[in-house]
Amino acid sequence: MPNFYLPASKQTPEIDFKFDENHLSMKGESYPENAGAFYGRVMEELRAYLSGGSGRNIVVDVALRYFNSASTKLVFKFVEELDTAASNEGSIRLNWLFEEEDDMLREFGENLQEDFTSLDINLQETTY
Repeated sequence: MPNFYLPASKQTPEIDFKFDENHLSMKGESYPENAGAFYGRVMEELRAYLSGGSGRNIVVDVALRYFNSASTKLVFKFVEELDTAASNEGSIRLNWLFEEEDDMLREFGENLQEDFTSLDINLQETTY
């Protein structure tokens, strides 16, 4: 399966899915005018990749500095897809990166840990 890359824009995060390395990343800010259209393509690529087999050790890095309410729902769906796959195949580690003083993103990551128990979710402080 070919890798998938979307460069960051002012309103959308960089999406860098290196399928050949089992490494997926999403970083930047997310407040697209049409979140469904932007994330629809991302989700299609993710689903195609996850349906391709089991036994992989996948690492996912999510470093979103900001995301609006429409993006929140779709980020949640993204993690939900990963959790479902993790319950059916190899190991999936989600590194949720946030700045030290960003309590909102820390709490969102903590909520993900509570909601998605099949994933290995690692909360990690970072600087941008």
